[in-house]
Amino acid sequence: MSRPPPAPVVVCRPFPRLCDGARIPRWRHPARSLFALFALAGIASAQPSPLPPAQLLLPEPALPAYEHELDHAGLIRSWGKASLERGERIFEMVCHSCHGDANLRGSLPEALAFTSGKFQHGADPHRMYQTVTRGWRMMPPQVQLVPQEKYDVIHYIRETFLARHNPEQLFAVTPAYLAALPAGKSRGPAAKRREPWREMDYGKFLIGTYELSGADDRAAAAQFPAAERDRIPPGANIAYKGIAIRLDRGPGGIAEGSAWVVFEHDTMRLAGAWTGSGFIDWEGINFNTRHVVRPRTIGDLQFELADGPGWANPETGRFDDVRVVGADGRRFGPLPRQWMHYMGLNRAEDRIVISYTVGDATVRESHDLERPEGQPLFVRTLNIGRSSRDLLMRVANAGTAVAVRGPKAAVPGAQDGFVTLRIPASATPVKLALWLAKSGTSGLDAVAGASAPPRDLEAALHASPAHWPETLSTPIIPSDSAGPFAWARFTLPLANPWRSRLRLTGLDFLPDGHSAVLCTWDGDVWRVDGIDQESGNVTWRRIAAGLFQPLGIKLRDGDIFVTCRDQLVRLRDLNGDGETDFYESYNSDHQVTEHFHEFAMGLQIDPAGNFYYAKSARHARTALVPHHGTLLRIAADGSNTEILANGFRAANGVCLNPDGSFFVTDQEGHWTPMNRINRVVPGRFYGNMWSYGAPADASDSAMAQPLCWIDKGFDRSPAELVRVDRDAWGSLQGELLNLSYGRGRIEVVLQDRRNEQGQGAVCSLPLPDFPTGLIRGRVHPRNADLYLCGLAAWATSQTQQEGGFYRLRRTGRPACLPIAWHIGHDAIELTFSDPPQSSAANDISRYQVRAYGLTRSANYGSPHVDEHAMAVTRAELLSDGRTIRLTVPNLHPTAGIDIVCRLVDANGDEVERVITGTIHHVPPAHR
Repeated sequence: MSRPPPAPVVVCRPFPRLCDGARIPRWRHPARSLFALFALAGIASAQPSPLPPAQLLLPEPALPAYEHELDHAGLIRSWGKASLERGERIFEMVCHSCHGDANLRGSLPEALAFTSGKFQHGADPHRMYQTVTRGWRMMPPQVQLVPQEKYDVIHYIRETFLARHNPEQLFAVTPAYLAALPAGKSRGPAAKRREPWREMDYGKFLIGTYELSGADDRAAAAQFPAAERDRIPPGANIAYKGIAIRLDRGPGGIAEGSAWVVFEHDTMRLAGAWTGSGFIDWEGINFNTRHVVRPRTIGDLQFELADGPGWANPETGRFDDVRVVGADGRRFGPLPRQWMHYMGLNRAEDRIVISYTVGDATVRESHDLERPEGQPLFVRTLNIGRSSRDLLMRVANAGTAVAVRGPKAAVPGAQDGFVTLRIPASATPVKLALWLAKSGTSGLDAVAGASAPPRDLEAALHASPAHWPETLSTPIIPSDSAGPFAWARFTLPLANPWRSRLRLTGLDFLPDGHSAVLCTWDGDVWRVDGIDQESGNVTWRRIAAGLFQPLGIKLRDGDIFVTCRDQLVRLRDLNGDGETDFYESYNSDHQVTEHFHEFAMGLQIDPAGNFYYAKSARHARTALVPHHGTLLRIAADGSNTEILANGFRAANGVCLNPDGSFFVTDQEGHWTPMNRINRVVPGRFYGNMWSYGAPADASDSAMAQPLCWIDKGFDRSPAELVRVDRDAWGSLQGELLNLSYGRGRIEVVLQDRRNEQGQGAVCSLPLPDFPTGLIRGRVHPRNADLYLCGLAAWATSQTQQEGGFYRLRRTGRPACLPIAWHIGHDAIELTFSDPPQSSAANDISRYQVRAYGLTRSANYGSPHVDEHAMAVTRAELLSDGRTIRLTVPNLHPTAGIDIVCRLVDANGDEVERVITGTIHHVPPAHR
């Protein structure tokens, strides 16, 4: 048997050094080859596949050298019980979310269902290996896996899914087959246990959603069916906005600790404490990539306080919970500000101080660990300011061992299954310490009575010595500047002392223009100096850590604001050493549940100082709280949050328009038949019936139509739009660019400005695809360069790096890029950034047009409906020299239209431009 031939790969001019590692060739992406796809598919007589062409994605020259020396037959012969077990773990972490299993459908319908589907690139182990290694159509290359791991997961897929459920796809491995495989002596590099989420030093605290879980709880949860892993057991103690704090000393941050508490800042309760050899189980999309799960504590629970207000309302003396009632009957969101209000936290040299108000009293609290005779005792220090009313707090669930060190007037009591503490107004201001331990702990009163007086926390509120004084230097890697755009890559400091993952999710510029701040999905904020240099090195410094999945950052009046899942944070450097000392909660109205999908995306500020971000809906689940699937505005002073529009599934960022509208992208999924760019007007509904507040009418007429739909074959995940409004961008000045997270590219947005409804299209800039998905971009206020950042986290084809930071500028050379379109009766006018040569522009053979419809339903996405070619009968370059009018008889409204143009630019170079968009309205013929 001969070696299975690989699918063809079109290799073009060299790919510049955008990614770390060897120089690799530029390769044509399927979305840039739709003209060839039309020809191959015979569009005039048949409907082409909506998927990209069948080809391996990663070029062979880009493979590591060891891939050409592998003993494939030996790797396959090594299959056995151990490799099956290893393959199962890899499948769960890498493959399950997209492909699903025998019981649970994968999250991406295009991903092969191994129990029933047919392999497109071949089902024999070597072809499966090639698919995993180099990618295929919508599946990105799994570059993080070594050969042994790839063959392990192939073995698991064959034995678990094909042999049991899909035997027709189970290829028989025979001695003849093994003998025909490529010969080699190497097994490749050894597999390493990769748990970067566990290895990272997050610092002393990490904000997140945590379920306080004992051994019995974890055992019960392990029995849930795969499709119900997000089930909430009755009485589960979930800290939705949990500030987890390490109490024991030592290096490595919270992940390396042995004793922790978690404070929940929606309810101002100390939700619990635990000890052990591990912090949490790391089950979460931002940790081990798992969907439909949430992190649980591991180890030994010492005490808990059930979900509910941590303090009684001072005006009533009652604990009546008035938080938002979710659709499932649970309570979510902060309590009213006049009752309790979270102010933020200070990081002092060796402790965390949390600040909040109860009524008119300011409360500071901090936590310590004592181990007399090896027994863990938890000390909760409270500094309470003057209160005009008596205060009553819930300390812990009944049965917890509690002692008080403080005034005699503060005496523990019992109420409704809780240990409580009443503090008379006459005793305030007061400093006290609560000593807490596992039920049955004896002698706690004596230990507390013999302890030092409660700590004064005032000193910790001011300055703290720098925790990350190191600065790291990395080079700027520029591209050539021969084309219409030049770019540079800022090398990331991946080898940093804290093993921080630099999955970048937001950027903005400091006032000097010489520096930027960037946030990461893993909770860091970094400052980068020297970004305006043409070449040389930039310096990086970590200035904040421990935040809850930041996905946007913006400066206002020199202050740094960060959008987190739980709050809008203002970073305060109190002593001028460049690091954050006070993480001020500027607004914590955010309504948080435990669901993995409810990202808080982007951050923009209008001229009045108001803040804007988008909140994702739950994935394939009923919305629970009003914020699910919405565009939100936070008042300039942080005092309130307003819902502006709803109906979004996963709105990835916000772009503000001068007229008070917004552009917000959304992702294909349930009730969203295709990716979409929305021009958002406050008060409208944008299609996702699993958004909160969706109308009873599920028809298309009840939703606002998008500016355009974007086929996943062109861009599998659009991100934030950015407007380039500076002279340096020439004919692109004032245009909108869409950043593609799914494909790592940039697309100009074409708008039909003569149409009131709004109908648009996109076209990729002539650039190589970036090695990460792109998520945020901002135009530099001085040099007008476009700075970009991105990551490879949830679904993207660009996985060569976990994170990236880039700079892009216009060179002035012709781009021949469409920047606007106008839909007329039986005609499409395309305006280009630069004049194309007339002979090519007027040649109708250089154009192809196809159209298709979509079906919006509760299903995930939609196939193309009634796909058909549309003839171009005339092409005419108009008198402005930049606009081409295409005559398309019987032009009609359509959800999707693809236009491929092969033109010749002013330099005589052939260029291909693929335009994909939506036509909502075609004007009638003039009479």
